[in-house]
Amino acid sequence: MAQPSTLQTKNSKLPKIVHTDKSNPSSPLPVLTDKRVAIVTAEWNRHITAALRDGATALLSEQGVDFELFDVPGAVELSFAASTLIDAGRYDAVIVFGCVIRGDTPHFDYVCQSVTQGVTALNADCDTPVIFGVLTVDDEQQALDRAGGSSATKAPKPPKPPSR
Repeated sequence: MAQPSTLQTKNSKLPKIVHTDKSNPSSPLPVLTDKRVAIVTAEWNRHITAALRDGATALLSEQGVDFELFDVPGAVELSFAASTLIDAGRYDAVIVFGCVIRGDTPHFDYVCQSVTQGVTALNADCDTPVIFGVLTVDDEQQALDRAGGSSATKAPKPPKPPSR
């Protein structure tokens, strides 16, 4: 078994990122005190993106993390919204939620590429992390499953942090 590797973030205020061979998180979430998070949710496929957002807000509320909610029309607009929120300087992290379902045209590929490249560029260029919560799926059932439906194991809940 490979040893975990540690990656020091550019922003020393953030916890170290530890990676192991495991595909799912096995350690508790870092305790975030005095942090403010912006959550941006695409309105397209709202029944799915709202479930993703609601799961995150429940966890953040449980942990006492302050957050603010924002909406954009679709996944392509997520990167611009995240960039604008980073520029405002009021948030310690931005989470983006979207859902892109494959159709019969190449539009799926263009949208997925746009949002992925946009969030990747923000993470490479900015000190504020942008967490990528965009589902890219072949059909609506896959999206529903990953948003907490019958195959919820594909998107497991992270372990709760230890009590203090």
